Amino acid sequence: MDTLHAVRARGITKSFGEVVALDGIDLDVTPGQIHGLVGPNGAGKTTLLGLLLGLAVADGGRLEILGTPVGRALAAPDGVAGFVDGPGLYPSLTARQNLSALAALRGHDARTSGVDEALDQVGLTDVADDKTRGFSLGMRQRLGLAAALLTKPRLLVLDEPSNGLDPAGKKHVHGVLNRLAADGTGVVLSSHRMDDLEALCSDVTILATGRVVFSGPPGKLATENRELDYRLVTSDPKTTRQVAAGTSGVRVVDEAQVRQDADALVVRALVPALDELVVQLVHAGVALRELTPVVSPLEAAFLALTEQQEASR
Repeated sequence: MDTLHAVRARGITKSFGEVVALDGIDLDVTPGQIHGLVGPNGAGKTTLLGLLLGLAVADGGRLEILGTPVGRALAAPDGVAGFVDGPGLYPSLTARQNLSALAALRGHDARTSGVDEALDQVGLTDVADDKTRGFSLGMRQRLGLAAALLTKPRLLVLDEPSNGLDPAGKKHVHGVLNRLAADGTGVVLSSHRMDDLEALCSDVTILATGRVVFSGPPGKLATENRELDYRLVTSDPKTTRQVAAGTSGVRVVDEAQVRQDADALVVRALVPALDELVVQLVHAGVALRELTPVVSPLEAAFLALTEQQEASR
């Protein structure tokens, strides 16, 4: 058994009739890692999450979870918890009753099953005795996470866990996931919120039409062969524009929609050319006050994939 991986997938395939959902997927997730899944709608993310949760079985390839090969039975592997397409809740029960019922179904005494601890972890203690019928989407998401925590999982699988979260809820969820990872739990999450993925994930896998098109640290996307737009704010906007125009591989972007204010300049470049621009600005005695991507490398990759899919239709 390979205990160095929370998830190890090689050549995973899955089809639904003539529709190929997964086409030779490789995936590695280590214990203590938060790993993001990114891709346009229909890329295969939900199908892959379903395989990890035991909601479906692969047609081909090899899948190991927590060091154990996954068989052909529809069952959640031991040590795995999470949800796909939102958590299932009883609307007529309170948050505490929902978790207690779930604990009882698993054969645990609700008094010692960690229900109150789980509610506290996700910031729902104050509404523990409110019926979930009146819960917002974000509150239901947090309660679903609390339900997953009851099992003290070694692999947590989440589909769009940030849906509907307000800033307080987002802070709680991020805190929970970071603490779980610090304690050695592997986390796989799918989200369209690029800011969440960049804040949480040490690695991301980008899917398109059932195939992996990128896997690695989000920061690596910036060093790939892809130009990005960057916003520059300096002590001397006029000189900055002149230096940028004279730096090989750098183009000044004048579109009004990406200009934030009169003192900002937007340039398009690969990372090496951008580095050279910074060096030239320093030599010219210009102070660099801000250098940020207009669109993050992860979001840029996502948008590029989405545009490619739309163009192919």
